[in-house]
Order: sequence, then C-alpha cells, then structure tokens
Amino acid sequence: MGIPVMVLGTSGTGKSASMRFLPIDKFGLINVSSKPLPFKTEKTKGIINTDDYTVISMTLKKATSDIIVIDDCQYLMANEFMRRGKETGFQKFTDIGTNFWNLVRGVYELPKQKVVYFMGHTEIDQYGNVKFKTVGKLLDEKITVEGMFTIVLRTVVQDGKYYFSTGNDGMDTVKTPMGLFKEPLIDNDLNYVDQEIRKYYDLLPKAENALV
Repeated sequence: MGIPVMVLGTSGTGKSASMRFLPIDKFGLINVSSKPLPFKTEKTKGIINTDDYTVISMTLKKATSDIIVIDDCQYLMANEFMRRGKETGFQKFTDIGTNFWNLVRGVYELPKQKVVYFMGHTEIDQYGNVKFKTVGKLLDEKITVEGMFTIVLRTVVQDGKYYFSTGNDGMDTVKTPMGLFKEPLIDNDLNYVDQEIRKYYDLLPKAENALV
C-alpha cells in the first residue's frame, strides 16, 4: 500500500523548494503547472508536465522511483474547472471531486514503498480555519481532501527561516502519526521527511532510478 502525503502552504513559503534536498535521481516530479522549479538543479529526467489524470495515474503505476511529487496538485481541480467553465449545473463539481478522490485513492493501491507527495495551496474558510484550497463550497461538501491523508504538513516561515509544521494548531488541518516527528516544527527538507516516514513505516529502500 502506497502512502499519500499532503504538504500545504501559501505560495512562496517553501513547498516546491523543499524538493531541493531530494537526490535528483531518486524522485519523480509530476509538474501540474509546468512551471520552472524555484531552485537551481541539474535534474532533467523524471519530470512530466501534465494535468491529465489518466497520464498521472499511469505514471504512478509505472514509476520506478519510490518518491513522487505532484506539484501543485490543486491546479488539477482548478484547471478542470476552468476548462469546463461554460458548463452549467453541479455535475462538473461532482466530476472534479471524483477525479481528485480517485487519484488519491489510487496511491493506496501502489506498492508499499511508494510515497506520493501532494503539494497544495491553502485557503481560509468562513470560520478562519486554514485548509487545502479547492474550487468552491460545493466541492468541500462532497469531499474533505485532508481526510484522505494520514500525514498533512504545512509550511511555516519564522524570522526568515522555512519550516514544516507537524502538529495541528487548532485552526488548520495538519496531522501526523503519533511519534513520527518529535518536534512541532521541522526543517523545510522533503528528503528528511521522506526518510522519517520510511523509518516509521519500515518501508523498503528507495529505488535508484528516476520516474521515467
């Protein structure tokens, strides 16, 4: 059983930048927005630019890498919404939610050494809670995205330093298994996060090859 991990944060707070610590030959990137990475890297292989759910699902199933990042995943919903903007009625919202739900559920069908990181933006709801950004209240009523994840991290910036929050502050959706992380704030380092997850769940060693 693969493990989906959500990493939340506002733009520019270190979600994508946390990938810079990953060995370039040991992770695959599904680049939904087809944007350049926010750091210098020699990585040229193992990157796929797409927002097509079918392509993404097939890529996850065929991937040789055990670390896969989907960045920025909320644009999967936003792009579909914009493409179907002229459609009336509620069916498109149901479809948008179902497509994303199926993608996350599909990760659980992957081999157990696969860890898939869903990088996403946040929004503040009407009650002041910070949550994963979707495309409207109707979709939120149909699917609580964070409820599909056991691990939800959130970016934090303090005094010019970048961190991941590992515990819920009462106003967000951050959560991690008991004992996974000892500190409420950890370095903004996705490689460290991945290593700790693999230790916690006693996963197999990471593959040496990239995504494609």
